[in-house]
Amino acid sequence: MADWSNRWEDNVGGTSTVNAKKVGFFVDKECILCSVCSDAAPNNFRMSDDEDHDICYKQPEDEAELSQCREAAENCPVEAIGEDGQ
Repeated sequence: MADWSNRWEDNVGGTSTVNAKKVGFFVDKECILCSVCSDAAPNNFRMSDDEDHDICYKQPEDEAELSQCREAAENCPVEAIGEDGQ
């Protein structure tokens, strides 16, 4: 399970509202740069500028993006993607 206190600082941060619910995603330092997240949700995840981990660069804006982000989190082999709606 992803750890908010161990997240990469270059994640976009913040939350967005989809269907009246606050959602926010992040990638923590367990990331192995496998690209599962950027393949599943390319509008929201990408490789970092340092090219050594993936990040959430944009929070989901609609139900389709939210679904893709959740798919990325479910398929992450090291559980490095977290969802924090706070």
